[in-house]
Amino acid sequence: MGSTWVISIMVGLIILLLFVGAPVKPLRFIANSTVKLGIGILLLFFLNVFGGAVGLHIPINLFTVAISGFLGLFGVASLAAIHLFVI
Repeated sequence: MGSTWVISIMVGLIILLLFVGAPVKPLRFIANSTVKLGIGILLLFFLNVFGGAVGLHIPINLFTVAISGFLGLFGVASLAAIHLFVI
């Protein structure tokens, strides 16, 4: 599929959404979830950078990012506690 087809399909979808209207609630949920997952990635990254001095390393995967993103600092603390005390 050429790039002109992809661009024309995207422009068509944008025009269709302008006339029909985009559902606001699902888009807001997707946007909020994406922001929370991004924050979770940053929290885990900084935990791995600063926790490396004490031997603390939490792998960054979808499960740990979801926990740290949706639970915030409490999620990161619980992941660190699980890593230190259980594993």
